[in-house]
Amino acid sequence: MAEAKLGKGKKAESSNQEKIVATFQQLRAEQRAIANKISELEGEKREHQIVLEALKDVPADRRCFRMVGGVLVERTVNDVTPALQHNTEQFTALMEKLMVQLEEKGKEINEFRTKHNIRLQGEVPGDRDASDVSSTTSNTQGVLVS
Repeated sequence: MAEAKLGKGKKAESSNQEKIVATFQQLRAEQRAIANKISELEGEKREHQIVLEALKDVPADRRCFRMVGGVLVERTVNDVTPALQHNTEQFTALMEKLMVQLEEKGKEINEFRTKHNIRLQGEVPGDRDASDVSSTTSNTQGVLVS
């Protein structure tokens, strides 16, 4: 009967570790999604800056075409330039907000790693900063994530 209780304990511990790993993987996926969005916005901003640079030397009354919601719209350079500048500013503001979110998510992941003593595959237990791992958690068994 003692063996049956021991088996249930190991099963519960295994299930708990699987939940910890799943949560950790979800946090990392969220962090990657934020980083990908920042990268995408940087590309969009760069494209807008290239267009603004090209339109800088063009007469203001010259017609140009702009894609708005999948529809090609004819406008003048004078109409398009302020919209492009506004979009560029919006991209910058949004990227700054996402950078803050990315930093917060990184802190959350590090706290989660410390709390559950998670090591990444190939990481030696001493690789992380001494401030990240407290002496009380260093003696406990951790979770290894690939």
